[in-house]
Amino acid sequence: MRFKMLRKYVPIFDWGQTYDRTAFGNDMIAAVIVTIMLIPQSLAYALLAGLPPEAGLYASIAPIILYAIFGTSRALAVGPVAVVSLMTAAAVGNIAETGTMGYALAALTLAALSGAILLAMGVFKLGFLANFLSHPVIAGFITASGMIIAASQLKHILGVDAGGHNLWEIVTSLIAHIPETNQTTLIIGICATGFLFWVRKGLKPTLRKLGLGVRMADVLTKAGPVFAVFATTAATWYLGLADKGVKIVGEVPQSLPPLTMPDFSPGLMADLLVPAILISVIGFVESISVAQTLAAKRRQRINPDQELIGLGAANIGAAFTGGYPVTGGFARSVVNFDAGAQTPAAGAFTAVGLAIAAVALTPLVYFLPKATLAATIIVAVLSLVDFSILKTSWQYSKADFIAVLATILLTLGLGVEVGVTAGVVLSIGLFLYKTSRPHIAEVGLVPDTQHFRNILRHKVITHPSVLTIRIDESLYFANARYLEDYLYDRVVGCKNLKHVVLMCSAVNEIDLSALESLEAINHRLEEMGISLHMSEVKGPVMDRLKKTHFLDELTGEVFLSQFEAVSKLTDGQVAETPPSTEPKIKLV
Repeated sequence: MRFKMLRKYVPIFDWGQTYDRTAFGNDMIAAVIVTIMLIPQSLAYALLAGLPPEAGLYASIAPIILYAIFGTSRALAVGPVAVVSLMTAAAVGNIAETGTMGYALAALTLAALSGAILLAMGVFKLGFLANFLSHPVIAGFITASGMIIAASQLKHILGVDAGGHNLWEIVTSLIAHIPETNQTTLIIGICATGFLFWVRKGLKPTLRKLGLGVRMADVLTKAGPVFAVFATTAATWYLGLADKGVKIVGEVPQSLPPLTMPDFSPGLMADLLVPAILISVIGFVESISVAQTLAAKRRQRINPDQELIGLGAANIGAAFTGGYPVTGGFARSVVNFDAGAQTPAAGAFTAVGLAIAAVALTPLVYFLPKATLAATIIVAVLSLVDFSILKTSWQYSKADFIAVLATILLTLGLGVEVGVTAGVVLSIGLFLYKTSRPHIAEVGLVPDTQHFRNILRHKVITHPSVLTIRIDESLYFANARYLEDYLYDRVVGCKNLKHVVLMCSAVNEIDLSALESLEAINHRLEEMGISLHMSEVKGPVMDRLKKTHFLDELTGEVFLSQFEAVSKLTDGQVAETPPSTEPKIKLV
């Protein structure tokens, strides 16, 4: 029993029992490919977060190992990602100046806070809270963030000192500094960006035409950013471009991740608490989406609550080893999956590769132009920009469209923190709005069947003495009054009406506020000489109702089926009567 619990909360004891030579070989191949991809990405995302480039490597070592121990996904690759890096820069930039010890210390503290929040959510099984963030709103936020990230990196492509926290500030700052553009840096940036875009679409077909196998072509394509790093670094060193104003990475410490200590002073933690919550939620949503997508392809299972623990442990590991907040990355997770990773051990092997790079390869990036890293970021994040969500949401749901558009505009205009906060508020607000106005249909009997359908959509049989209302939503405090108003408006003036039947086939819960509304409806209808009945009440709902006085006071009955209710209340007349009216709305 104890070992079973250990396997549940420390998944390495689960998949580790069946680990064999085949899995080891597949994991090693995947680790090599992801390591090659992750080295330039780690350096670039640290730059985006406003931290020294080595922080990106440090954030990709201990966190990956900890996730491999506690995470449940077999393919998720944890480390720095673009959106979280941008959110880190936005949060920490409000507290300390970039490049200072205070800035780095705040980033460590942000990672520790984020890790603690994720761990707490996992322990208390709060993974379901992420469901309140609607996918369209998240897509809108990521699209806007991708645009801000790409725009923020143009300063490195141009070689100027521009800045800003939102798209307007960044663009106006860039325009103001255009006269200061370094021509050499611009050439490097344009060439690197163009090459990386070509690598994504054109390198693999070219290599296949040259006769290379699929696996080797894939490896070389994934290594495209490394080629750009090597070429531009060599050119900068050989031609002495650093002396011509080209900004380079400079000296990167040649060491393993150091042991670091976040600053747990109350003031700093209070300043970082809200950003930490937002980073935790966004990071978890992005991570769990990728993990579940990849797991489904192999018919594997992901435990969202355990994922919270795995990501929490990874962030705490980053906080104590010189990193900053991390989460599961979409691009490298897909690469990890496609490369054949079988278990989280692939991530641990990747961490070993990055540790070797941190110790042995960092001197080689001294002359690496920052423009190349900026190009790496731009190419990576532009794949996140997807304006088709606006068209899709407009065609499907105007409410969703408004939420997506508002999230995009607020993120672009006011920054990522306001944007993600707006996204959370809009998601919850959209949910409350939709459920507060549930779909309620008046239904009748479909001839020659025992099925009941909306009288506005189908040819159905009704009876003047019986009104049947189908409620297509659980009843709770936000929509209880809406049902009351609907019923009162409907029954007014119906002199022949004797019975109202609430068809509850779609009602999964009735909370206390809704129960009080049902009691009020029952009392009001009784005063009007109308009996209130219920049909098709689900077991759990019925169990709760039996604990109250409502069923004793109900003026009518509770029927097992709607057909039974109408047959009894009309003495079987409805089943024998032909449809009396044409549908008011004809569906094609």
